[in-house]
Order: sequence, then structure tokens, then C-alpha cells
Amino acid sequence: MPGTLEQHYATGRRKTASARVFLRPGRGKIEVNGVPWEEYFGNQMAIEAIIKRPLKETHTLTKYDFKITVSGGGKVGQAGAICHGIARALVEANPAYRPLLKKAGLLTRDPRMKERKKYGQKGARKRFQFSKR
Repeated sequence: MPGTLEQHYATGRRKTASARVFLRPGRGKIEVNGVPWEEYFGNQMAIEAIIKRPLKETHTLTKYDFKITVSGGGKVGQAGAICHGIARALVEANPAYRPLLKKAGLLTRDPRMKERKKYGQKGARKRFQFSKR
């Protein structure tokens, strides 16, 4: 059908952050929550490396545009969720990318979460000071 837009969707998660990633053919523009990623994350090089890692692995930096909505967690957790979502969206768009991204470990959700505080304790592991007398 003429005029139909090819779009792929994937969800990425890291810690408590969740990212909805929409992939479309384009020029490499990444928009996060309605603004360019540089504006949203403050143009930090470390975060740029996290976000663009799946694109560098598959050599598709200027092939797709991304529209991303992310919520929860902090900035680095959100960047990790975006990375996971982009990798999954790339596999959705082209299954040939799967071995590359799998080898780089980008399709695996990072399961590490903050451990909950336990009752009768100061934190997750820390105890109140023990006093014998």
C-alpha cells in the first residue's frame, strides 16, 4: 500500500525504568519523551555510548529514526532501558541483527534491582548496632 509507514515497536527495561521504542526508517534521529536525546539527557558522552551501542554494533547509526517514551528510574537506568528497547526493535525490524546483538549481550534484560529494606533492620543488609549490655 502506498503511503504506509513501516514501524516497529519494542519495550526495554532496566532497574525500575521502562522504555517504549518506536523504530522507523530515517536518518538516525533519536527523540526521547518528545525532545532530542541530547536535550533530555544533557548531551553526556557516557549516556550517548549506552544509547547508541546497539546501533554501532549493527552499523545502523543513520538508518533509523527512534521515537522513545521512557519513565521510571534515574537517567542511567533510563539509558539502559532505551538501549535494551533499541536492540529489541532492531531485531524486530531485521532478524539478521539478532546474532550480533545477542553476542554483544544487548538482548538480555539486566535483572539487577535494588534489594528491598527488611523490617527490624536499617536497610537491605545493614543492621542496627548490636549492644550486648
